[in-house]
Amino acid sequence: MDTFTNYTLKSGRPQLDYLPVGLFGSVMGLVGLSIAWREASHLYGMPVAIADGIGAVAVVVFVALVLGYGWKCLTDWQATKAEFQHPIIGTLFGSVLISLLLLPIVLVRVSPKLALGMWIVGAAGMTLFAWLIVSRWMSDRQQMLHATPAWIIPVVGLLDLPLAMPALNLPAATGLGVFALAIGLFFAVPLFTLIFTRLLFEAPLPDGLRPSLMILVAPFAVGYSTYTTVTGSHDIFAVALYMLTLFMLAVLFGQMRHLATCCPFRVSWWAVSFPLAASTICALRFAGVSPGLFTDGVALLLLCVASVAILGLFLRTLKGLLSGELRTLSS
Repeated sequence: MDTFTNYTLKSGRPQLDYLPVGLFGSVMGLVGLSIAWREASHLYGMPVAIADGIGAVAVVVFVALVLGYGWKCLTDWQATKAEFQHPIIGTLFGSVLISLLLLPIVLVRVSPKLALGMWIVGAAGMTLFAWLIVSRWMSDRQQMLHATPAWIIPVVGLLDLPLAMPALNLPAATGLGVFALAIGLFFAVPLFTLIFTRLLFEAPLPDGLRPSLMILVAPFAVGYSTYTTVTGSHDIFAVALYMLTLFMLAVLFGQMRHLATCCPFRVSWWAVSFPLAASTICALRFAGVSPGLFTDGVALLLLCVASVAILGLFLRTLKGLLSGELRTLSS
């Protein structure tokens, strides 16, 4: 974010030019954690009130971010435009649309019509955004150093499209659901390969981008939930996605172990939240189909890890907001 300069109104009052669009990833993480706790309530009798409470927080955070980023768009359009055109940061606009696709799972119990309308906007916007980003990639020569885990969000993010369809009483196994599953899984392969190649043969990611490594588990974790939602089956491919999720988590946990010492807290740390929540949902749903000491243990362990991590991120961000250091944490 140090690419962007600070803008002010003609009155000289500082504006929200520093507010990063990637902070919408916090909504994704909170909604994912809410879904995970609801799954845990079905499986293990956990209090459903926890899921409802986390979901309510996610809605409040989303509304606050929409107002804040909307104000940024109105007062600092050039900063917003620069953010959208950035080869890495621009892909994070997909987090806004994914939030619109996930929030209906929480809101459908309160207002089915609002949830459906939000999902329609998210589905249309995510499809258009995926097309736009792929067109951008194919129109201009890209630099290998820009191939970071954030590149997974715009196209592989389509995997989130079918997740709310059962809750909205929409058939997931129709053309739209299959379209999202096909595009998401197809592009996951070359994008993961490209990013992995960049990690192997180019300079290491800057410390500020280290948390985004956790995004690499998302195609497998979300892919599992989407595949089982669309196909309605739990076949060998679903099991393979679950196994890949566990393997990638084991690798990435090793990469994250020094995060607190190498990289001071920034709001970019929220990049770990949704992949952790999605992995927890994957593990819980797999445990529901194949209960056992191992699968139940993994599911409960991930639920604890995701809950502690996201609570820590939330409290640290809230502290930064109340102490007036959000600009620094967004850099």
